[in-house]
Amino acid sequence: MVIGLPVVVRALPAGDEDVSAEDLLSRIEAAGDHGYSGYVESLGSLDLPVADRFTDIAALFGERTRLRVWWRDDESWRVDKLLATGETDLVHEGRLTTEWSYERDRAETSIDPQIRLPRSADLTPPAVAERLLRDVDADELTRLPARRVAGRDCLGLRLVPGAPQSSIDHVDVWADRETGIPLRVEVYGAESAPAFSSEFREFSDEAPDASEVDFEVPAGADRVFDSVLDIADAANQYAPFLPPDELAGLPRSGETRGAVGVYGSGVTRILAIPMRGQEATALREQLRGTFGMRQEPEGTVVSIGPLGVLLTGECEDGGWLVTGTVTDDTLLAAARDLDAGVRELPEREP
Repeated sequence: MVIGLPVVVRALPAGDEDVSAEDLLSRIEAAGDHGYSGYVESLGSLDLPVADRFTDIAALFGERTRLRVWWRDDESWRVDKLLATGETDLVHEGRLTTEWSYERDRAETSIDPQIRLPRSADLTPPAVAERLLRDVDADELTRLPARRVAGRDCLGLRLVPGAPQSSIDHVDVWADRETGIPLRVEVYGAESAPAFSSEFREFSDEAPDASEVDFEVPAGADRVFDSVLDIADAANQYAPFLPPDELAGLPRSGETRGAVGVYGSGVTRILAIPMRGQEATALREQLRGTFGMRQEPEGTVVSIGPLGVLLTGECEDGGWLVTGTVTDDTLLAAARDLDAGVRELPEREP
């Protein structure tokens, strides 16, 4: 009888609550400072083109990812990505994040930049929900029936974006009834199955102790400080360009004033990154070998579920990588706006 108790608990019907969609959103937003820990699995079906600088991104959104999470607050957290041969850990304290690779016996510390590519910590349900539910309108929200996630009663919320540029059909979020912390998120394009989902399989709403977040680099391991986190950070710091204030009708966000442009908000976003010739050439070759590729006057275009990818330029040229959860027409319009509106600045020193 005792052995079967966890199964019985998971099978119990979820307790719902008479709360409006707008009030549930407020409850989710208010849970941002609440500590938690647990085990997360995310699953992506986005078969992204793989080039050297983007292999980690392809893995995060194209396969199953297993994570252990300890979240005290925005200033103190740890997320361990579990691998067949070890793990890769992200440990954050203040403005610094250290990535520890067990396989390479190496710790890389960097200051969190204004702009960066996604990493494993961005795949947890609270992180996904915070990003996708930002700046939504009340008329885009409806309630869903409650469901049980990780043994907890969770209240359901659906977002159907109203922006005509969006390629997202809807986003479903289930938040813990007690705390408002999102425990499951599903993102849908045109297909009936989620293009991406993230769910707690084990969850505790108790804030972890500092000792569970602390990390000491093992003796003898390599330790480095990296002033450039990834290709997006490098371009934003050093590329001599200033993108326009608007692309395809979407305003540029206040997240950065560098060379990389972030446009729109919530589920309707465009990221525009200037790329050098060698990097653009490798990615262009990958895109041209991807199923469904189209060559347009604006550049090489690929749609992967709800994600659109466009690379301007041709042959050995550099170009702009324009990507986001927007329609193909929106991507093409964004490329034209970049072509007409980018300002070239004096080259900045590294």
